[in-house]
Amino acid sequence: MQKRVLASATALAGFLLVAAAQLALVVVPVLLLLSMLPGAAALRLGLPVCIATVGVMAYATWRALHTRRPEPVGIPVTREDAPQLWALLDGAAAAAGTRVPDRVTIVADAAAKIIERTHLLGLLGGRRDLYLGLPLLQAWDEAHLRAVTAHELGHFSPRLSRLAPLAYRGRVAVGRTVPRIPPRNPAGPLLRTYAKFYRRVDAPFSRAQELTADRIAAEYAGPVAARAVLRDLPALDALQRIFHAEYLGPGWQAGHVPDDLFGGFLRVLAARADDVAVLRARDPGAPTTWDTHPPVADRVAALTPAPIAAPRELSGETPELVGAAVPAAGSEAVAPAAESGPIETLSHMSTSASGEEPVGQQLPELGAPAGDLVPDLPGLGRALQGVAFPAQGRTTVDWDAFFGAARTVEMQREADGALATISRAAGVPVAHAADVLDLAADGRLHKAAESVFAGLPADETAGRVAELVTLLLALAALRSGAARWRHSWTGNAELIAADGAHLDLGGLAALAGDPATVGAARERLAELGIDPAAGPGAEVAQSRPEVVGGVVNLVVDGARTDLLIVDTGLFLVPGLPRSQNGSAKRRLARFAAADLPQRDETAPGSRFVPFAEVAGATRTKRKSWDLSLRDGGSLSVRAALDSDELPGGWAALDDAVAFLSRTR
Repeated sequence: MQKRVLASATALAGFLLVAAAQLALVVVPVLLLLSMLPGAAALRLGLPVCIATVGVMAYATWRALHTRRPEPVGIPVTREDAPQLWALLDGAAAAAGTRVPDRVTIVADAAAKIIERTHLLGLLGGRRDLYLGLPLLQAWDEAHLRAVTAHELGHFSPRLSRLAPLAYRGRVAVGRTVPRIPPRNPAGPLLRTYAKFYRRVDAPFSRAQELTADRIAAEYAGPVAARAVLRDLPALDALQRIFHAEYLGPGWQAGHVPDDLFGGFLRVLAARADDVAVLRARDPGAPTTWDTHPPVADRVAALTPAPIAAPRELSGETPELVGAAVPAAGSEAVAPAAESGPIETLSHMSTSASGEEPVGQQLPELGAPAGDLVPDLPGLGRALQGVAFPAQGRTTVDWDAFFGAARTVEMQREADGALATISRAAGVPVAHAADVLDLAADGRLHKAAESVFAGLPADETAGRVAELVTLLLALAALRSGAARWRHSWTGNAELIAADGAHLDLGGLAALAGDPATVGAARERLAELGIDPAAGPGAEVAQSRPEVVGGVVNLVVDGARTDLLIVDTGLFLVPGLPRSQNGSAKRRLARFAAADLPQRDETAPGSRFVPFAEVAGATRTKRKSWDLSLRDGGSLSVRAALDSDELPGGWAALDDAVAFLSRTR
């Protein structure tokens, strides 16, 4: 093992040697060339040539090896703020044989990680910061928090070698730096090639170091907790992504923010027991290229005691333990099949609280909740929400109002597109359910639908009309105060009457879609207190388009342009001059985080093109697109040599064009 860690550390230092050698390959020929020239010519040509060659390569090398790591947003917790949490960390550091983190910050992600501020690709260490996710404090017990913190500190343990901490922080630094080298950086090809060699040299020690960190976690927290964390951590992370996409995202885009975001996540965690069990049992897949962790199955197997050998009856020998692992004091050796994580137990507890017996396997006894280590965890969650999810002008509401506003805005967006299509087909403005009823009364609604859905059978066209009328009547009922949403943390929301009674909008839509029964539908709507002409409320006016991607330095109709792709259209921003190219992505990222009206004010000359106004779209070349507009205009979008994307920008643009070409 000493040879492996020495090879890893030596290969790490080789990065700096490769960078220096690469620079020398440029410097030496330039100096030889200048030495052959007369003194005056060498002086006159030396500075421009050095800048054009040595200077460019030196800057490219510095840019390749120097990356800024943004600091995660969170709430710092000092030893005075949470003495019990820091005492747990003291114990974890002692178990790992390393120093305690210099700072602890509670963050919003379901993760635990230590970031060391290193220099020279990790050859020189620095301050260590522990970033601990609030969802872990909410969902886990103390034993599991012991396991995860001991594992993170175990990365810096000298147990395998005194060089082990250096090798780990170098591996992390290289894994963060190399993938971010720009494709056109002249220093990049050789450094990326050497990185592949480095990975092969470092891989055996990397695996051994991760398994050692797991063993340190098992020694400090017990093997049951150490194994459960390996399953619970990916499950919590996956459930948090579901929570953001399904519960938080729609209302956030609608211009609202829940009053207790992390409290909502805890309710989802308790309510969706089946989903948690599925996520916990799911194979997380193979690690990514620069992930230092071996596959989870291998890590669990390494922490699982080997079975006892069968008695050797024929030989009369005494049975012996074959490779049995010795559990830590106070822990019990339980096979993985009999284990359940705290997130699973939390879900079972929510069921048993109603008087029902928990279903499934016997759960191990849990220790104190991890949240008890931090005083006033709900208050900490509200403070963290303020910095990690700033409202930025959004209205703070309770979860019921948050869900209702989100669903209503989604319905309004769907209705807007359908009404615009019906308006074009009918040749008159159609703004709400009352206008649709007028069209239905004289038979024009079905004629317009037949022109929109040309080629569909009559029954399918009638079904599309019924869906549209049902949607518009639901919006009218909500705006009239005759209906409200009844929400569930586990299923779909249900639209009910204001008094909680069943609301049959499908039957009303059937009446409203038939010219012979439109009058009866109007009477029934009046009885229910539904005004079909009710307009959008304030919740729709506050709706904010969701940014799904961005590309800088495109050429749109011959002009240098930056582009944001949002869920309702394309936002075009006049591009920066080439001299300010380095600021283009940062500026577009700021626009993406701001409100759409603020983007207009911040970038004069910007233009928003709604998808509803696009008549057709085609992709002409690999990165060239043509869009035709309903007003007779067009947009020519071309990639330039210096075009670059925000994460997912090119894919988002391709998806938008594919959507527009299919639906027009």
